[in-house]
Amino acid sequence: MADQVILKKDDFFATAVQAVAVADRYPQNVFAEHSHDFCELVLVWRGNGLHVLNDRPWRITCGDLFYIRAEDRHSYQAVNDLVLHNIIYCPERLRLNVDWAELLQPPRGSEARWRLGSQGMAQVRQLINQLEHESVKPDALSQCLAESLFLQLCITLRRHRYQPADDAATEQGETLDLLIAALGKSLETDFDLARFCERHQAPERPLRQLFRQQTGMTISQYLRQLRICQAQYLLRHTEMLISDIASRCGFEDSNYFSVVFTRETGVTPRVWRQQFGVSLNKAS
Repeated sequence: MADQVILKKDDFFATAVQAVAVADRYPQNVFAEHSHDFCELVLVWRGNGLHVLNDRPWRITCGDLFYIRAEDRHSYQAVNDLVLHNIIYCPERLRLNVDWAELLQPPRGSEARWRLGSQGMAQVRQLINQLEHESVKPDALSQCLAESLFLQLCITLRRHRYQPADDAATEQGETLDLLIAALGKSLETDFDLARFCERHQAPERPLRQLFRQQTGMTISQYLRQLRICQAQYLLRHTEMLISDIASRCGFEDSNYFSVVFTRETGVTPRVWRQQFGVSLNKAS
């Protein structure tokens, strides 16, 4: 097994006291699994890709937010015009007397992926632009301002972030936010776009066009990718029958599930499970 790639502070921070830096990814290319000796926030602006975090695959697109700890392992695969920002920081270098752990460590039991609505994204983008401008300056005043901007960013993220399954948090979101949240809750059941559009008084054709423009996928492609990611996770981390996993991921026919899974990943569900050393009597 190859040694784990560890990204080092010295390669990303200009000085030994710099606490925060901005790394834009326009676009983010395929990146092999790695960890860091610093932490980072990942915010996705456009396109899509497969983000594998601590062995769990996430199909990511605009509005997705991740809090990455130094000890976490992650990679980017199957990217398609994926545009994101990495806000990298060293917790031990932060000087402002605030509860950084409270702001930067999501509640225990929450999923690794969070989302931001359009309003939150607009506010965050403005702060990141300012932070990017100040963080590269070496003088003490600029570094102090950069940390202050980072604090504002963390508070803004805390105010606007929501878990994809949280209905209350998306009630006031724009239509695209609501659609992505609804798709995330439709892994086991059919999704009726016409009914969604009727409920939210949204014209269907422009919504389809907007979705493809922002994510690089059609609505059906995105939902299928979400289901495949969930299937990959269940195959690797549970003892469920493959037929039961198919059902849990919205496929009534396990044979059709196998066809789709193989087309998307290049291997059958059984081979996917076996290549991670999972060999279970119940895995059939």
